[in-house]
Order: sequence, then C-alpha cells, then structure tokens
Amino acid sequence: MLRDFPLARDSEHATTFLRALEDERADRLHQKVPVSAPRAASTVALVRDGAQGPEAFLMRRTSSMAFAARMHVFPGGGLDPRDGDADVPWAGPDLGRWADAMVVSDQEAAGLLCAAVRELFEESGVLLAGPTASTVVSDLSDPSWEDDRRALLARTLPLSELLRRRGLVLRSDLLRAWAHWCTPVFEPRRFDTWFFVAALPAGQRARHVGSEADHADWVPARSALDAAARGEIALMPPTRVTLEEVAAHPDVASVLSVPRRVGRVMPWLARVPDDGVVIRVDLDGRGGGRPGPASGLEAPS
Repeated sequence: MLRDFPLARDSEHATTFLRALEDERADRLHQKVPVSAPRAASTVALVRDGAQGPEAFLMRRTSSMAFAARMHVFPGGGLDPRDGDADVPWAGPDLGRWADAMVVSDQEAAGLLCAAVRELFEESGVLLAGPTASTVVSDLSDPSWEDDRRALLARTLPLSELLRRRGLVLRSDLLRAWAHWCTPVFEPRRFDTWFFVAALPAGQRARHVGSEADHADWVPARSALDAAARGEIALMPPTRVTLEEVAAHPDVASVLSVPRRVGRVMPWLARVPDDGVVIRVDLDGRGGGRPGPASGLEAPS
C-alpha cells in the first residue's frame, strides 16, 4: 500500500533535492548533494489504557533541535556503543529469536533492545527491568534513580552497569518489535530506526524529564491523530502510522497481542498531480515491497 504524506515546506534539503529533479538531473543528484549515512536508533511507543482507548506518551521536541524540531514523537534516540555490551543481565526471548524476528545479527538486536530500554528511561523515567524475569521494578521514587538516569544521559554510566548494580534484569519480553523506518535520503540527519511498543509497567509513571522536549504527556492515540489532522500538532510519517495502528485497537492488551511482520520502510520523494511533491512510503509487507528509487526521488510519470 502506497501512502503519501505532505512535505514540510521549510525543508531546505528537500528543496535542493527537488531542484535537482526539476532540472531533470536526478542522475547527478549524488554529485550535487551529499547523502549522509543513517545512524541506528530505537524508539518506544509507550502505551496505556484510557477512557478513549489506548493512550501514547508523546513528547514535543524543542524548536532548537537539529532533527524533527517541534515534532511530536515517542521516546527514543541513537544507539550508544555500550548498548551492545555482551554482559547485560537479560530476561525474555534470547537474542537469537530477537535477531531472527528483526532480521539483524545477535549483536545488533542486543544493541537495539538495550537502546530502546535506555532511551525510554532517559526520556520518560520508565524502566523496563525487574529483579526477576517475571517482575518489574515499581518504585522509582528514590532520588538515586534520578541520579542514575542523569548518568545514563551523560554517558558516564552504561545500562549494563546500572542493571547489575541494582540487581535487575532487562525485561525484553515487555517490548514488541513494531516497525523499522529509515529517514529519507534528502535529510541531513538520518536514522535507521526500530520502533517498539511497550505497556506502562504497573506502579511506574511516565513524566517529562528529557531536555530534548519542551512538553510531554499522555494522549489518546486517536486524539493525537485528530489534532494532527487539524494542524495543531506535527507528526512524522512513522509516528503517524504507528498511532493509526495503535488507535485501531480497543486496548493495550490487543495492541501487544498482534503478530507483526517487521520490514524496513524507506520513504522517498514523489511528484503527484494534485499535491505537488510528497513523501511516499510503501507499507506493503513492511519493507517487503518496492523501497523506492535509490536516489530517494521518483520522477513524474
């Protein structure tokens, strides 16, 4: 299924790419505009049950951010080299099963999952870990937890050390691999991002703690989509599609029970008769279909 999304008007780099297309010199595009390599990243759609169906914890990125400024996003970020530490205390499916499901190596799976848990704790204060494989820590009110969160942010403390020192295991079973999106090639900052979904653990609360956002709150998934349709908030295509999929379920249990086929989605630029230039994605099979031209452009038909 092809989906078209509006192109941000203030995207200078997209404009440069479009000029190359309009000049009919797309074959020379990479000689004119350098394409940056995407950085591996993880993001977590944290959800809970609400009166209007599943709610998601959304953060609005500050206007000063170089990437996705003023966008409403889920907690997440790029991998830290130490996210792939081999000695992370672990619970849930083994790395081999995760690697098979995500179509990556064992080491890559470990890094992506640890980054998801770490980023979620850094940006919302929610920790997917527990003393045993069947429990989750519920009381994070002690000030020492905030010290640990800040140490993770400062990269002076790896997640593996935090877990070992606290006597905890990473609860990978609390995560669901949901999607895999790559930033379009016209963006100067690019991320190859794995999207996960997780339910808010009992006894924990998500809060606005990250410096990269100026606002964070729980929002019914459907309400967030309605607000975006009215132009009140801005959502990137991966966030919008994930919220649509979450909103289609009556509760969180239903969301987490859905089997997923996770494949890489690579958006590209396309020209359409009515809307001009749009960002186009192929959602068939989540990466199982056509990924778009290698240049990131699709010439008018």
